[in-house]
Amino acid sequence: MKSWTRREFGGLTGAAVLTALRPRRARSQAKAKVAVIGGGVGGATVARYLASGTAPVEVTLVEPSGLYSTCFFSNHYLAGLRSFESLTHGYETLRRQYGIAVVHDSAAMIDPVAKIVGLSSGAKLSYDRVVLAPGIAFQDRAIDGYDAAAMQIMPHAWKTGAQTKLLRKQLQSMEDGGVFVLVVPPDPFRCPPAPYERASLVASYFQRHKPRSKILVLDAKSTFTGQDLFQDAWQRHYPGMIEWLPAEFTGGVKAVDVKARSVITAEETFKAAVANVIPAQKAGHLAQQLGLADRSGWCPVDPITFESTLQPSIHLVGDAIIAGDMPKSAFSANSQAKACAFSVASVLTGSSRSTPHLFNTCYTFLAPDDAWSNAISYKPLAGTIRTEHAFISKVDESSEMRRRAAREAEGWYEAFTRDVFG
Repeated sequence: MKSWTRREFGGLTGAAVLTALRPRRARSQAKAKVAVIGGGVGGATVARYLASGTAPVEVTLVEPSGLYSTCFFSNHYLAGLRSFESLTHGYETLRRQYGIAVVHDSAAMIDPVAKIVGLSSGAKLSYDRVVLAPGIAFQDRAIDGYDAAAMQIMPHAWKTGAQTKLLRKQLQSMEDGGVFVLVVPPDPFRCPPAPYERASLVASYFQRHKPRSKILVLDAKSTFTGQDLFQDAWQRHYPGMIEWLPAEFTGGVKAVDVKARSVITAEETFKAAVANVIPAQKAGHLAQQLGLADRSGWCPVDPITFESTLQPSIHLVGDAIIAGDMPKSAFSANSQAKACAFSVASVLTGSSRSTPHLFNTCYTFLAPDDAWSNAISYKPLAGTIRTEHAFISKVDESSEMRRRAAREAEGWYEAFTRDVFG
């Protein structure tokens, strides 16, 4: 396997994407209609790149909310390092600059034969192709007692919004010396390193404001992404503050007692001052309703066209899909969305299809001035998506290199969100 430098990888990413998104020519001047359902990173990227390509396409983006707040970098908000407003983006540039019709409604049904999307308002959209980016939903009853009411006491904060603000308030009001219990779900889930980044940045907040407090991480797994990097950093930055208990030690989280604000494992009950319970996940509700998810709870797709293998003519991108080696991350969704946009444009214009280059780049914070990164390329292989080349930070990197990665991450956020939302 080739080892990539970050500079080499960044150059490859930009060149490949620009090349891939130029359909050769339109088959006719009549505009085809594409409906994109879901205005998160995957959906907004598909809409933008279809609308800005050379194919004559009318793009309608269906999204209930007028604003989208990113999950990535929400741990900075929890740690008091960013405002909530800095995470929030609108759709005005997509509408004004790219001519996308943004409809604030939700899809209630899709008729793939008549090619109609029915909206909750009763309106209907006809389409030539439809792309879904339904995101994630939480598995019901995965933890006994953890229902919608319990989430208001023990927030998951895994979809950025009211839950994130609630968890921030709880952390702010927690007494110094309290225990923050963080429950990590089983694989697969959105953004594999994010729970451990959350533990790290909350620890940095405690260090500044509540230095006698502790963090207890109750994990459904026995290993996790970036484990050596995180555990090295926890010893360097927060000695004695973070305790990680794997499933093989606790037997796994079985239930919560909301009144006692306790998390119950097979072996022991843990009392929390603040409990952040992240449940097991599956593809979003619309994907489940439309029969686009298999028994795993996730959506199988063709790795070249991102067309559903259960319902041809419907494309899917983002966290809801089964994407082989690609993690469920914002950058993965963005890369899949560009490949999907090219595939849809090819179908509509009669252009030839090509095998997409797919990428994931993540910056993960261990402390406000200490971040690690990875940059991985993927290719479709034998019906799935496999890792091709990878760059991953090492434990023994210098402090200056980590500080530089933290600064790069801030710039990455600004550039990435402009790429998605214009």
